Amino acid sequence: MRILAIRGADLASLAGEFAVELDQGALASSGLFAIVGPTGAGKSTLLDALCAALYNKTPRLDGRSSVKIGRVDEPEELHLSPFDVRALVRRDAVTAWCEVDFEGRDGRRWRARWQTRRARGRVTGRLQEVEQSLVCLDNGERRGGTRGETLAAIEDAVGLSFDQFRRSALLAQGDFAAFLRADVGQRAELLERMTGTAIYGALSIAAHRKAGEVAVELDTLRAALARIAVLDDDARAAHVAAAARAAEAATAARDEVAALEAAVAWHREDE
Repeated sequence: MRILAIRGADLASLAGEFAVELDQGALASSGLFAIVGPTGAGKSTLLDALCAALYNKTPRLDGRSSVKIGRVDEPEELHLSPFDVRALVRRDAVTAWCEVDFEGRDGRRWRARWQTRRARGRVTGRLQEVEQSLVCLDNGERRGGTRGETLAAIEDAVGLSFDQFRRSALLAQGDFAAFLRADVGQRAELLERMTGTAIYGALSIAAHRKAGEVAVELDTLRAALARIAVLDDDARAAHVAAAARAAEAATAARDEVAALEAAVAWHREDE
């Protein structure tokens, strides 16, 4: 998954429309760059826009609360939870939106869009429910229907859940230690998704399964081998001696048969 562009309008510190095209100009050829600026310049808002467009969540607004906040001079119905992503909308804005262009795990280019508006197109109107969409930029295909279906389609296209995304592509301050403390299975799953090496996990599972099958077959052969009686030296010597005596008896019997056959032939000739 690779981010190609982040765009939006009237979110938190960023008034009006803004756009950061990561696949154009100097940024397209930069292996590393920094987002810098004074407090309130909108650095975190860019990352909020990125997460809101993809997951309708942001790391700094990730939580639950029954408390509503808002201005004293506005109706209580306009107050929002401190963790509501719509709290990113600027106070003087009627509409707000953000969108992210990205290259999905299927190699295609997608555009995820998040937007909300105030009722009746007024600054004092109540914020409406969030609308989200996902469109393939290569062929115009639309994914998802309801917001839940769209979020599921975006997660599938990105290849990372919100929790995995915030632990890897967007590692907030203080969260790196949490990543290191995660158990081996969680880290392995996350790194496989990030690096596209899930195939090696599948190969490991297949190899483990094959090893189990071979182990069962080996146990069967060992059990069959154990049922074969093995003679000790004395018993083997006795059998060898018996075989020698039987061979001598067989030789003597063959000589006797030859003598008898000669006698029979003589009598026939005599008759």
